[in-house]
Amino acid sequence: MLEKDKIALRDASPYNAAITREQFLFYEMRTTAKLVCEGLSKEEVTERIVKENLFQYPTEKSVRKMAYACLRRLDALEDTSLVQAMANQPSDVSKQICLYAMMKQYRLVWDFMITVVGSKYRNLDTSFSKVDLNTYILRLQEQDDWVATWSDSTVTKVKQVLAKILVENEYLDSLTADHLNPVLICGVLENAIRSNGDDIALPAFNCFV
Repeated sequence: MLEKDKIALRDASPYNAAITREQFLFYEMRTTAKLVCEGLSKEEVTERIVKENLFQYPTEKSVRKMAYACLRRLDALEDTSLVQAMANQPSDVSKQICLYAMMKQYRLVWDFMITVVGSKYRNLDTSFSKVDLNTYILRLQEQDDWVATWSDSTVTKVKQVLAKILVENEYLDSLTADHLNPVLICGVLENAIRSNGDDIALPAFNCFV
C-alpha cells in the first residue's frame, strides 16, 4: 500500500494504536494532575516535569512526550472536578478517573470498555479470556480499514495494554485471570459522567441506570 494511502486511512479512522506507547500511566497522570491543580499553565507543568524528571524516564525527550500525553488526557476529561479528584482522592478513586480519561482520549479504549467489558456486566457474564480481546480486535479490523493495516506486533501490543488496564483497575486479578471482578464506580466519577452526558460509559464501570 502506498504511504499516502495509509495516511489517508489513518486520518479517516477514529482509532489509533497510541496506547502501545501511552499506556495507563497512573503515576504520571496523578503527578500531572497535581501540578495542574497548583494553578500552573500547561507549559509550566511540562517544564516542571522535565526539569525535575518527575516521571523518572531516561531521556528528556521521552519525559516531555509523556507529559504532553498526560495533559491531553486531562483535557479530554473536560471537568476540573475530576482533575482535582485524580490529584487528591485515594488511589482507587484516582485510578478509576484515570481510566475514564483514557477512554475519553482513545476511541479504542472507549469502545473496548463499553462494548466488551460493559456488555459483560450488563449480561451478568463474568467470563473473560484472550478470546474476548481477539474478537474485539478482529471486529475492528473488519469495520475499519486503518485498523486492518496494523501489523501483528502492533495488534499483540494493543491487546496486552488493554489487558493490563483491566488488571491495574482490578477488573482482573491478573493477566491470566478468567473472570471479571465486580467493580464499584466512585461517586465523583458517576456524577461527572452523568453531568457530561456520557451515560453510555457507565456500564464500563458496572453501573446501570
